[in-house]
Amino acid sequence: MGRLKTPRSRPAPGRAGGESESSERTLLVCRDPAEIDAAQWNALLARQPSATPFASIEYLRALHASESAVAGTGWAPHFLLLEEAGELAAACPLYLKDHSYGEYVFDWAWADAYRRHGLDYYPKLTGAIPFTPVPGPRLLATTHEQRLLLLRGIEAIASQAGLSSAHLLFLDAADQAAAAEAGWSMRSTVQFHWRNREPEPYADFADFLAGMQREKRKKIQQERRRVADAGIRFTAACGSEIGADDWAFFYRCYTLTYRAHHSTPYLKRDFFARVAKTMPENWLLFTAWRGGERIASSLIVVDPVKKTAFGPYWGAVEYIPCLHFDACYYEPLAWCIGHGYARFEGGAQGEHKMARGLLPVETRSAHWLAHPQFARAIDDFLAREGAGITLYLNELNDRQPFKAAAPPLAEPSG
Repeated sequence: MGRLKTPRSRPAPGRAGGESESSERTLLVCRDPAEIDAAQWNALLARQPSATPFASIEYLRALHASESAVAGTGWAPHFLLLEEAGELAAACPLYLKDHSYGEYVFDWAWADAYRRHGLDYYPKLTGAIPFTPVPGPRLLATTHEQRLLLLRGIEAIASQAGLSSAHLLFLDAADQAAAAEAGWSMRSTVQFHWRNREPEPYADFADFLAGMQREKRKKIQQERRRVADAGIRFTAACGSEIGADDWAFFYRCYTLTYRAHHSTPYLKRDFFARVAKTMPENWLLFTAWRGGERIASSLIVVDPVKKTAFGPYWGAVEYIPCLHFDACYYEPLAWCIGHGYARFEGGAQGEHKMARGLLPVETRSAHWLAHPQFARAIDDFLAREGAGITLYLNELNDRQPFKAAAPPLAEPSG
């Protein structure tokens, strides 16, 4: 691990003078998650109200050990750790990146503008969970002051290395507040999440459909009927119920999805093998069968404690009309309702999800640009883009799929 000079921060509200414990406070840069104390990291994560399984040390270690997120794939770990009295007090999963793939907050135009001005945009620093557009904590901390220290530490890393920029993606509310106070530029994007009915949860999938507008309800029923008429049935397996052959078939389907788009999977087979062993309780697999033959597979991440599901990863060995919607939305939603889950996050983009009962949610990222003129130009761009996002959200909310007595719109995660 590399030691970083601890940046100064403002005194916490109500404290006079400077930081009496500053001599015991150390910022470190870690280039291998295996070097981080797992118990301390996960204990810190557990104290985050918006914690997700993706930020667990097991998930992050699997990304690295499987060579899915390493320097060779453009994700060089530079995890920032704040130690106080020798104990992990705050942290940020940070990566040095030489591209913008796998982020889902698109800055290709920014990179092109740098190139056209003869400047290097890459490498850059990105605080994110690789390949995972799920909102949650990026500045793992227990105080606002610690979050500000992490932000100043990120700025120091970028400045000392002569990098163009630093980015924190899909932030929770506490991180957003700290980044805004630190002067970072804020950016909005839109996702689509499903939330269970409150205060009385849906009794079953039919009850959920009953709350939708007639046209939307009929379309979903027709899509499910087409899949059933094709002879497709689904099974669901969770945790240790998922066998080695299930994982093997899933990964085959997963690679076929990328192949159909002339791309290469971000996550390697070894990644799934590792997380199946280290965090089995967080995986839910749906398999589509026709007779005794597997046809498709969709993999969902679940948090049994917070009753939240995320996903999906998906693929099929042959095309069957409407199978994608059933495997990726209807089956997971029916499972969530049946197991009393509160939320299902459908991932980045996809306005088509709205017709399936997932409602628009604003997500936020924060950006620090070293070059003052580019920082001003991007602030101007984000102001215009933000106004457009607001109009877009208003438009989406005006055509939500539920009847007049609809559940409240989903709130941003965190």
